[in-house]
Amino acid sequence: MKITAVEAIPFAIPYIKPLKFASGEVHVAEHVLVRVHTDDGVVGVAEAPPRPFTYGETQDGIISVVEKIFAPQVIGLTLLEREVIGARVARTVGNPTAKAALDMAIWDALGKTLGLPVTDLLGGYTDRMRVSHMLGFDDPATMVAEAQKMRDTYGISTFKVKVGRRPVGLDIAVVRALRNHFGDDVELYVDGNRGWTAAESARAMREMDDLGLLFAEELCPADDVLGRRWLVGQIDVPFIADESVPTAADVTREILSGSATAISIKTARTGFTGSRRIHHLAEGLGLEIVIGNQIDGQVGTACALAFGAAFQTTSRYAGELSNFLDMSDDLLATPLQIRDGFLHRSSRAGIGFEIDPDKLDHYRQDR
Repeated sequence: MKITAVEAIPFAIPYIKPLKFASGEVHVAEHVLVRVHTDDGVVGVAEAPPRPFTYGETQDGIISVVEKIFAPQVIGLTLLEREVIGARVARTVGNPTAKAALDMAIWDALGKTLGLPVTDLLGGYTDRMRVSHMLGFDDPATMVAEAQKMRDTYGISTFKVKVGRRPVGLDIAVVRALRNHFGDDVELYVDGNRGWTAAESARAMREMDDLGLLFAEELCPADDVLGRRWLVGQIDVPFIADESVPTAADVTREILSGSATAISIKTARTGFTGSRRIHHLAEGLGLEIVIGNQIDGQVGTACALAFGAAFQTTSRYAGELSNFLDMSDDLLATPLQIRDGFLHRSSRAGIGFEIDPDKLDHYRQDR
């Protein structure tokens, strides 16, 4: 179980249509595949999605930090020395998705070595999760049509609506159109990606008070300390902290300061080890938890599903597990399939997927 090599492979897959939101937009999945090799011949795999407008990481930066800094620090350690690995990579500031991908690839290798699914190693609560679909910026008719397509084709009945545009009425109109079209047959919640001020957020939530929203997420910047705390006191739905809580310490500060009442866990940001710490903290604090999406491909989605299915708290609400549907292709030998609004996690060892070598050869950018 000793780590002998670590690879960072860049690849790029275009999106069918860009996903647009308050903090940026994504046209191409320029991600990094991280592979961890062991002396037993096992290879663990995970995916790092750079989001420069959120965490400051780039594809080149992830490759560099994994190969030049992290790999020398972990080669020679065993898959069981995760605390040692975590302590070593933590000496490097930032780089959350690079660290997360390395961590999840190690867990994948461990599961394959032991012949057990990662979900079972983590907790093994369920074999499936309900799926929530994110709707990016567009006009009301187009967003309603996309939601209807997702409902008709995949049985999805929970939608996370991107908001944060100005004037705020643009997004209020979208959410109202969705509720008018679907009635009470779907769950709706909104995500501002820090795009509005606290005052704009409060006004928008008041105007959507009759729409039965499930959550509100990151409507205004977390560094507006007083405004954020004031806003959370104005609304009567759980307020999800996402980009503002990348660590367990951040969760503690946000919750105890009254700046959030729920959290989003993204395995692409905190891996399995960090996500488990955050989950246990949130569970102890009695918080609602949503499994978030870092605009992941199918590799990243399989990781999020593996973690979300492991615990009762993370599987209570629909997870954001469908944005790979907006990609023109992917890397898996057996693609993920959403049926009747659910994704079923694999029962295979590790995270439970295999990379198609021909697709990886086609999309990789280092050859």
